[in-house]
Amino acid sequence: MQKIYPDAAAALDGLLHDGMFIAAGGFGLCGIPELLLAAIKDAGTKDLTFASNNAGVDDFGIGILLQTRQVKKMISSYVGENAEFMRQYLSGELELEFNPQGTLAERMRSGGCGIPGFYTKTGVGTVIADGKDHKDFPTGQNGAMETYIMEEGIFADLSIVKAWKADETGNLVFRKTARNFNPPAAMCGKTCVVEVEEIVPTGSLDPDAIHLPGIYVHRIIQGTHEKRIEQRTVREKA
Repeated sequence: MQKIYPDAAAALDGLLHDGMFIAAGGFGLCGIPELLLAAIKDAGTKDLTFASNNAGVDDFGIGILLQTRQVKKMISSYVGENAEFMRQYLSGELELEFNPQGTLAERMRSGGCGIPGFYTKTGVGTVIADGKDHKDFPTGQNGAMETYIMEEGIFADLSIVKAWKADETGNLVFRKTARNFNPPAAMCGKTCVVEVEEIVPTGSLDPDAIHLPGIYVHRIIQGTHEKRIEQRTVREKA
């Protein structure tokens, strides 16, 4: 199966449609699939729902799709540094489903494993729990009952992620903290498209160093990536 494509537009060809649900890897500006996001912007696909920890910043990451009003809903844990994200949410222009970070990661992972739902204590007694099934389990001290809420697994139409290296069969290696949400995001899409800094021959990766097996990966592109710093803090010159 040929998985390598020449560029982002080619890798997304035939996959995009209005109203689709996309899971995107990355955290802030670390490990975001910037080339694929730019290609989605250029394609003009609209009414998108994104499951992503956040939306990057105003002019980078998912932020570029917020600027062009191509995003209808975000499933995220953090509004953070993106002023346009915050503005659209507060003005009612953008739907937002808040998720605790661990819950969001587990929802993605569960979808990738074919698990439709799971119970967690995170969010019990808060607005996160509103409208969700509650159930008590004997998990407390001496078997005391504790309340959990049920969260649903995420099953996306498309996953877009950023990795450091891939071999020709799609086995992936992520670099340090850029690993973040990328593996679970890659798992939960019907189709997974990955952009990488380097494609290496099959068999050249140490099997013990592979973070995500190629069974989850359908299309790969290699590209040049911008190394942005989200927050730069320096001390004053002495």
